[in-house]
Amino acid sequence: MFGISKNALWAFSVHILTASGAFFAFLSIVATAEKDFTKAFLWLGVALAVDGIDGPLARKLEVKKWWPFWSGDMLDAVIDYVTYVMIPAFILYQSGLMGKYFSFTAAAIIVITSAIYYADTRMKTEDYGFKGFPVCWNMVVFTLFIVSPSEILSFVFVCIAAVLTFVPVIFVHPVRVKILRELTLGVFAIWAAGGLLALYHGLDAPHWVDVVITGTGLYLFSIGFILQLLGKLR
Repeated sequence: MFGISKNALWAFSVHILTASGAFFAFLSIVATAEKDFTKAFLWLGVALAVDGIDGPLARKLEVKKWWPFWSGDMLDAVIDYVTYVMIPAFILYQSGLMGKYFSFTAAAIIVITSAIYYADTRMKTEDYGFKGFPVCWNMVVFTLFIVSPSEILSFVFVCIAAVLTFVPVIFVHPVRVKILRELTLGVFAIWAAGGLLALYHGLDAPHWVDVVITGTGLYLFSIGFILQLLGKLR
């Protein structure tokens, strides 16, 4: 077809898959504007799933080889900033989860610090982890919605995570970091399953679901630093 090989077409389909995250982001924005936060997080979850599979597919289908002039990294970064940062900040503001002023301030902190983080060319480590908190605000804000800590505690946690963005503490990528990958993927799967249950219950899940999401979330948040202290990651 037009002189393009079948392999090249399959490779470009990965770019289309990645770009579909922009549409899911749009649906999440619409839901947030309508204050339907269950749907907003649902669409963010779909975008997160796409983000989890497009990278391995791109490497398997050799997208860079077939389409060297299309930057999958740039495409991914644009969509990630919207889905990981901008929409979660908008959800915080729109929901007033921390009260009017704390929510607005937290949203401002999130979008500014994250923009600076995305410009840091040193964010990736030798082990394919992240140096500094990798601005996974979609997961953080979702967890705050489910666990519902006090407004002050929620705001303090956002501030701590924002500071950690610029601290050389390692956070793992559940797919790309090889050490404890099976365990980390399993924990992430449990976190995701808990998230689906929370969405099913309209973000008002049973207490045990809160415990599961909190426990698995703390593992994902801290395991990189623990491995760093043990000298297993650098």
